[in-house]
Amino acid sequence: MSHGFEMQPQAKPATPANAVVAGLHHALEKFNKLAVFLAMIALMLTSIILTYSVVVRYFFHQPTDWQDEASVFMLVGVIFLCSAYVQSLRGHIGIEALAGFLSPRANQVRMFIVDLISFVFCAFFAWKSWTLFHEAWVDGQTTSSTFAPPLWIPYSMMAIGMTVLTLQLLVQVLTRITGTVPASVAAKEQA
Repeated sequence: MSHGFEMQPQAKPATPANAVVAGLHHALEKFNKLAVFLAMIALMLTSIILTYSVVVRYFFHQPTDWQDEASVFMLVGVIFLCSAYVQSLRGHIGIEALAGFLSPRANQVRMFIVDLISFVFCAFFAWKSWTLFHEAWVDGQTTSSTFAPPLWIPYSMMAIGMTVLTLQLLVQVLTRITGTVPASVAAKEQA
């Protein structure tokens, strides 16, 4: 059980043995790198926007009506677009109480079942996110504030993020079924 103090650096995810799954795995790795880079920029912008809002309200007594929604929209993007990256490192919160009691084989079966259930849930969530995006786009839905940005913006980030997370879980499920390439072979292929 880890409390965060004794954590070791995260190992790179294993390369799937199946060529199609490996191709999807590499495409997701590239997307995840881009998403994390954009998330860093979005977090910096969010910090700047909120700081600007506080300064303008405090020193100039000027209210701003756009900063909260702009910040929330960026945070929605950060959270959803980076969820697949976190999943690729198995960084999501998990209950490991059973892991210590189970044999390695039983633990692998448990992780496969959890990945499969998570895949089904995330696939449903992604589908519902795309329906929300479609409704917001077609109906021209906006927020109820005076700024009134379109709701398709956060819904699109939610839909894309959940779709990529679903694909990441699919890769993990298929990798458990088809196996992985040994680390020494994968290192030679990348060189």
